[in-house]
Amino acid sequence: MKIILKTCLLAVFSMGCLIGQAQRKNIIVSKELSANSEMLKVKMGAAWYGKIMKLKFGDYKIEKSKKGWTSTNQKSNLLNTKTESKSKSKFTFHLSNKTSDTAIVNAMTNILTKEIHSFELFPNFYLGSDELLSESHFFSSFITLVSNKEEAWKLLIENTYGSEVDYKYEAFLENDERIINIIPISSNRDGKDKRWFPALGYEFVENEQSLCAVQYFGGGAFGLNKNIVWLKSDLEPKMKLILAASMTSLMEFKLQGVE
Repeated sequence: MKIILKTCLLAVFSMGCLIGQAQRKNIIVSKELSANSEMLKVKMGAAWYGKIMKLKFGDYKIEKSKKGWTSTNQKSNLLNTKTESKSKSKFTFHLSNKTSDTAIVNAMTNILTKEIHSFELFPNFYLGSDELLSESHFFSSFITLVSNKEEAWKLLIENTYGSEVDYKYEAFLENDERIINIIPISSNRDGKDKRWFPALGYEFVENEQSLCAVQYFGGGAFGLNKNIVWLKSDLEPKMKLILAASMTSLMEFKLQGVE
């Protein structure tokens, strides 16, 4: 009985240590952003049928949303050794803050995949190989404010990889006058997070100044403290709302399980 109790206590202690360690290992944002922003934990609300998850952080929350069906088209040759697939999904939402303004967001994800597959000539005897030739993930998010619908922002991400293509990653938020780079960051930026799965997120940088950051995965086996937001305090309210809407669209994008 003592041995069992001791084992249970040790297991609880170990789990507590792991949770505590995970909580201390968020993505590493720039020192300037860390010093001039508040770390806001994102509350994950329910996701009803045809709706996206009702995210909320600080003064910002999703008021209403709509999530479309994911449509997939695939074609292949006669022996199914070459396949091409296209997948498309859409979602929209309204994000409000404590002022009377609201951001309207329309987002779309497109995934294009080309693969080759081995052919089973006899039982357990295959000809050819299985290979990912190319896969491209395109995410676009178009953002306007109710207070000024003429000023439109667009967030674009492209991630392409495979044996027949050069790797490409590009991500930015822009309007007619400004462009803000979106940079992937993690909790292992300085090499001190030795977990197999570090925390992951994005930082928004304009002219070498960090404006905001979002963590969409908390790292470790369970991704504890998954969603966190940092938003620079001295930005004007309109820009804060644009950035908050952009980060919210990225969190939903990642909730779809897209790389």
